[in-house]
Amino acid sequence: MYDSATPFHSIRRAEKGDASEIARLLTALGHPTSEEEVGGRWEAWVEEGNTALVAANPDGTLAGMATLTQMTVLHRPAPVGRITALVVDPIQRGKGMGRALVSAAEENLARAGCRLLEITSHARLVDAHEFYEHLGYERTSIRLAKALVPVAK
Repeated sequence: MYDSATPFHSIRRAEKGDASEIARLLTALGHPTSEEEVGGRWEAWVEEGNTALVAANPDGTLAGMATLTQMTVLHRPAPVGRITALVVDPIQRGKGMGRALVSAAEENLARAGCRLLEITSHARLVDAHEFYEHLGYERTSIRLAKALVPVAK
């Protein structure tokens, strides 16, 4: 998958200690966040059944990341997996890292019992959409979003 000029990356499950690098990658994706914000949400996020896979460089920095979730929905016979964010460090792009992360996500979610994998991607990320279609994903729906005003408890 990688040519001889590409350094080896190990893909592993993310840990809370990766918060600084995760924040850097999410910011590069267009979701500005800090290490403190990622760390502060980490426990609740994991308790909800979410996970992330990261591609680690030999020096401990991250070359890329995919965040995953799974859900049971009433209209499908098996759980649905979702990649909610996929990002490769800009200097690592074009070397197969995104493909490796998607493949690892597919394997992880299939092992968890998911029979459908959805990928959410912002409308402005046209190159990402082409990448996913190249990997065999098809446009099946649209996603609409609306910011909600917090309600006092």
